[in-house]
Amino acid sequence: MKKSISYLPSTNQNDLNFIVEIILKRLKNTEMIFLYGSYARNDYVTYDYINKLGERPFYKSDYDVLVLTSGISEGIAGKALDNIEDHYKRIKIPERHPLVQFINDDIKKFNKDLKEGKYFATHIKQEGVLLYNTGKHKLARRRKLNFEKIKQQAEEYYKEKSLRAYSFLCDAQGAYNRKDYKQASFHLHQATENLFYAIRLVYTLKSSKQHNLSKLLNSVKKYSNDFIKVFPLNTTDEKRLFNLIKSAYVDGRYNPDFLVTREDIDALIPKVELLRDITQHICEKRIKEYEELK
Repeated sequence: MKKSISYLPSTNQNDLNFIVEIILKRLKNTEMIFLYGSYARNDYVTYDYINKLGERPFYKSDYDVLVLTSGISEGIAGKALDNIEDHYKRIKIPERHPLVQFINDDIKKFNKDLKEGKYFATHIKQEGVLLYNTGKHKLARRRKLNFEKIKQQAEEYYKEKSLRAYSFLCDAQGAYNRKDYKQASFHLHQATENLFYAIRLVYTLKSSKQHNLSKLLNSVKKYSNDFIKVFPLNTTDEKRLFNLIKSAYVDGRYNPDFLVTREDIDALIPKVELLRDITQHICEKRIKEYEELK
């Protein structure tokens, strides 16, 4: 576990120091803050990067930040971190600064996961950078990873979430057949959410609650460039369709003025079906990697 971000450019150091500062101001029960992922490994991608084929990446890396708290519910901590994320985006221009992705955990639960050799906690201690520490808690020793158990857990997560996504897709088709396009949009949101969760869980075996499809999409882009085929967001209509399915979680159920047409659902169903196929491919590939590490 590293304790310095001096290897990063000064702009990134300033971003991360700002993130820590606002977390400590708005989430008083914070015990430790970790940077993990690509910025911790120093293999992050920016929009300025061009690969050997002369192509720019579909995504740029986010700051992945784990906040360990004590004596506070997951709901309260999650809401505070959502507000911090929104505040950060208002201050830091996304075109110039990486976005931030938060995960919260209780310090006692995190230590329990370390003792049990859980994948996410073990990798945090192995590759993470400690950005803040009250000094009140000592982290447990990490154990050797059991890839047999990791593979089994990943398979269970994928099976659960993919089946739920399939069920919601069927419900969307049923609502479509009844010409209830608003309800169909809600079911498509739920199918999409579960597919994103399947990916997050298979790759990290850890996930916090989230219904915002923009945040969920941003959190899984790193695993495949094929997501651009589902939600390219490169035209006004593509952006409108994505905003429609994103809004459907609430508006599809509670907003009487929420307008969804048959043409909208005709365009969205193939997108979610494509996302299902991409999810299956990359999740099965990751599970196979766990099998090879056993």
